[in-house]
Amino acid sequence: MTRPVLALTVGDVAGIGPEITARTLLHHPALRERCVPVVVGDADSLRRGCETIGADPSAVRVLDHPREATNDPALIEVVQAGPSLAHVPFGEIHPDAGDGAHRYVVTAVELAKQGAVQGIVTAPLNKAAMHAAGHRFPGHTELLAHEFAVKNFSLVLSAGDLYFFHLTTHVSLREAIDGVTPERTDAVLTLAGAFTRALGRPGERIGLAGLNPHAGENRIFGHEDADVLAPAVERARAAGLDVHGPLPADALIPQAVKGRWNLVVVCYHDQGHAPFKAVYGDDGVNITVGLPVVRVSVDHGTAFDIAGKGLAREASLVLAAERAADLAPGWDHVWRAAQDAENTPDAD
Repeated sequence: MTRPVLALTVGDVAGIGPEITARTLLHHPALRERCVPVVVGDADSLRRGCETIGADPSAVRVLDHPREATNDPALIEVVQAGPSLAHVPFGEIHPDAGDGAHRYVVTAVELAKQGAVQGIVTAPLNKAAMHAAGHRFPGHTELLAHEFAVKNFSLVLSAGDLYFFHLTTHVSLREAIDGVTPERTDAVLTLAGAFTRALGRPGERIGLAGLNPHAGENRIFGHEDADVLAPAVERARAAGLDVHGPLPADALIPQAVKGRWNLVVVCYHDQGHAPFKAVYGDDGVNITVGLPVVRVSVDHGTAFDIAGKGLAREASLVLAAERAADLAPGWDHVWRAAQDAENTPDAD
């Protein structure tokens, strides 16, 4: 099978992105057997990243296009996107770094639209820096959805064989409650079902967490579980998906951690992120499901406090690249399902 070409966006150059990218590409030669990683970012920042980890900065090679990549494990091959950011200091919010992080994602999307890359892997950006540069997106996920012009997508946290889909993410808790709609629930359950096919495991059980404590407990703690989530489960089951719920989150999520569920749909950001990060830490990744190509990110931030000190671990970025390489060949299932869900009339 042809190895997928992956665009690795270097993120905010004031953070740990350049050094974990350098470690990933220079210290993990086995990765090259699974994919062709091409960095989209700033060569000077990557050279500084090499110096941070004690590597030779001459390992950085600038390409005009991903097609020029040799996949040499001794090289970091980079498409230069915009001006040098060598002047940006470590560990500080800087609008130039925020602008660069935004530009690297936009460039990677353009390469994906051209068919030059089959997946995108993202090192962390800093939202405040991106906002300081005038790019008012809540994060990577929303920026990617905007650039690909898609409406039906989901943030998915993954560790091993466990996947947490989210109905809502970067909004206030009050907005999240309003965002748990029949249409949104139908769309994410459809994506989860398509994702099982991309994994080669069609028909896998999907657990839907309740919005309220005890999944509402027969309307004692709210009506959303009975009025919104339960009918969505019935519609999904009628469509052939093995969906169960809504189930109390405090029972479902511990069961998932113990291996009883591999696919879980949660209702809001911290319902999924808090337990996931408590258990898996840097051993998890963040997948955006619903884009035309697979996108996988590290599950941590820019770590300004240790940037430039050579202390950052690259494990999550390596895992993100591996997961993107594995998912890319079957990604068309997920993309088609996302398009179908966008074109389906609203649920009654």
